Amino acid sequence: MIKPLLASLLLVASCNRAAPQPSGASPTHATADHTPTANAPAAPAAPVDLRGGTEPAPSPPAGLAVATFAGGCFWCMEAAFEQIPGVRDAVSGYTGGAELHPGYEQVSNHGTGHAEAIRVLYEPGRVTYEQLLHTFWRRIEPTATDRAFSDVGHQYRSAIFVHSPEQRAAAERSKREVEASGVFREPIVTAIEDAPVFWVAEDYHQNFYRTHPDRYNAYHEHSGRREFLRAHWGESAPY
Repeated sequence: MIKPLLASLLLVASCNRAAPQPSGASPTHATADHTPTANAPAAPAAPVDLRGGTEPAPSPPAGLAVATFAGGCFWCMEAAFEQIPGVRDAVSGYTGGAELHPGYEQVSNHGTGHAEAIRVLYEPGRVTYEQLLHTFWRRIEPTATDRAFSDVGHQYRSAIFVHSPEQRAAAERSKREVEASGVFREPIVTAIEDAPVFWVAEDYHQNFYRTHPDRYNAYHEHSGRREFLRAHWGESAPY
């Protein structure tokens, strides 16, 4: 059963509206007991462990490849990619920030550097990375900085997190193609970054479009996706 606080959050017409930070949820760095000299650079701060209950994604099963995308609400991105033949699973989670074990409340409350993202496990013999990129560009708002449709915040930025030089080359090539297409008048701001640790989101976020269809549809239909995507990709574009 979803806890009362989480249930109330899922009822609002937003993928992840900011929630009050629970008392004591974010430990702080200890204060150093000395001041660095002018000639000695300060040591880099260790990543903060938010103790949000999430764990890193495991290695993919044999025979499957991994792609990681951020494009706003992970509920909607997960639903879009799981419809592709050859995609075995799309997992919701958090990535792109330095904090360890981030939880939903910290990310949605703008308390981390993480983005909502999906980890796509796919069969490379049935679907190519380039085909996944094709879907990605047609499901995001690539001209928006720290926003995705109706959702606002750094956690909703769009990004392609690449796992190999080959993925980076394909992602950069696809970005140039979208830029040259003339579909968008504004600059494309979608980032292409090396894939860091992917923290698997809480169970109640996984397959949300299937487990909570009424709540998902209420958000999805009022998120602004349909209007934006069909204005740019055609009246029959999926959203």
